[in-house]
Amino acid sequence: MNLGKNLQILRKITNMTQEKLAEKLNVSRQTISKWELGAILPEIEKLVDLCEIFNCSVDQLLRENMDYSNKAYSDIRIITVEPFRYISYAVISREPEEDAISHVEGWAKHLEIENPYIIGWDFPHVSQEQRNVFHMRGYGAALILDGGQNSGDLDVEIVSQGRQNYITITLEEVSDEGEFAIIPNAYKALMTYMAINGIKEKHDSAILSCYEHEYFDNRGVKFMDIYIAIK
Repeated sequence: MNLGKNLQILRKITNMTQEKLAEKLNVSRQTISKWELGAILPEIEKLVDLCEIFNCSVDQLLRENMDYSNKAYSDIRIITVEPFRYISYAVISREPEEDAISHVEGWAKHLEIENPYIIGWDFPHVSQEQRNVFHMRGYGAALILDGGQNSGDLDVEIVSQGRQNYITITLEEVSDEGEFAIIPNAYKALMTYMAINGIKEKHDSAILSCYEHEYFDNRGVKFMDIYIAIK
């Protein structure tokens, strides 16, 4: 049972103190502390109240591991991304991230763009046979174009996106071995934060609904920013 740990995490995500939660539930702060320590369990009525406050199910509260507090994650924040233009490439393969990003890096080299800004996202249009039989996945990557930069002789469409708000989180010291665990949990952390705080995801054909940007600092440490578009 993960109630105590999940309760601490949900309070942290919402910046809610034990005192404030106790006030909402009409119990003492000591009662909240005992729940989090696992000394006692809430009554059914209080469990239901907790789920309403944190916008989750009883099963999620009691059983799910909501530990998104890994040191790899920075604080969640909302930012405004200014308008940008890009050219993109999507591929379905067994190693789609590497294939798509390598292709876009080739574009950047062809266009003689130094330090290219490349983003990527999961490409969902994969058949069940491709996924289950051939173990293939889809991924899209895009090269951001600066100012008046054009696509040269590349036979690709330049897409423009307007100013848009995103909720974002940064993964620090991302390793290739840990990406499949860390990245999905980062998305879960963002979605949990959004659900608790009443933030709605935005789906619009004119914008990228979500994307990732990977980069290195001056020490050679790999970081990744994850973005989800919001209303």
